[in-house]
Amino acid sequence: MTIQQQLKSLQKLSGLTQAELAARLGVTFVALNRWVNGKAVPRPKMQEKIKTLYKEYSGEKQIPATVLEAKKQLIAATGKKHKNVLKEILDNPDIRDQFYLSLTYNSNRIEGSTLSEGDTAAILFQNAALPNKSLVEQLEAKNHQAALQYLFEHLSAKKPIDEELILKLHSILMNAIRSDAGVYRNHGVRIMGTHVPTANYQKVPELMKELVRDIKSKADEVAHIAHIHWRFEKIHPFGDGNGRIGRLLMHAMALRENLAPVVVLQEKRRLYAAYLNKAQMKDDQSLLEDFVCDAILEGYRILERKPKTRRREQK
Repeated sequence: MTIQQQLKSLQKLSGLTQAELAARLGVTFVALNRWVNGKAVPRPKMQEKIKTLYKEYSGEKQIPATVLEAKKQLIAATGKKHKNVLKEILDNPDIRDQFYLSLTYNSNRIEGSTLSEGDTAAILFQNAALPNKSLVEQLEAKNHQAALQYLFEHLSAKKPIDEELILKLHSILMNAIRSDAGVYRNHGVRIMGTHVPTANYQKVPELMKELVRDIKSKADEVAHIAHIHWRFEKIHPFGDGNGRIGRLLMHAMALRENLAPVVVLQEKRRLYAAYLNKAQMKDDQSLLEDFVCDAILEGYRILERKPKTRRREQK
């Protein structure tokens, strides 16, 4: 693949505009435009930078085992400072609300919501009704907050992560939105934008029972969360809401192991999709594990009230 082809594919995979991609590469829009149109060729060092970024978004990137292990050790070291993560969240309203906001905003945005973080905050904490936004999107925000509240209370009561919980979370998430809220699908579905085959709907109940049994396993926590997540999303047990329920399940598994919730940032949704796809299609979850590590560390940032990193919100 030529550099010109890589740049065109990179723009498609990343969802970045040419101006955004130019900024990411540290070059001018004019220079990038000339490369994309084949009017000039970047220097060797820039070609390597383009190749590296392309591999990141295409899922071809390789994570050295030492790097992944170092991140897991950092999570373990950070975790030692927090005796009871869930209690810390529930005992501190500012931290709790920040998790409600971040997890709700990012998870819904990944699924296509047009609500900004400010819109989401107004809906969650001021019970605002936004006339310029759809009722469904506003219901999705309130329902996701309610699902998180239920999940935190459920885990605080030391109740298990089982099918009953998963179905209950879906019923809350899709309340007043779908008639099949809290029920496994009875029809075929596709994961949009991928070639990942989903389970036959007749096999969903059996596959979910197997998944729930495997959730109880005590293994490498990060690897286990990543493994269960890609399996859940491949089963795709519901007619809608699978991504959001899958991420709620990741939070549940992390909190059960006294780790911070897994904060998947909407800015990274393209990488998230690519790494999830690689795990599902090639049975290689190393990139997804690395991604989960970063998402848990983002959770610790919220837990420790660290300043928010300034990020450009995607429109």
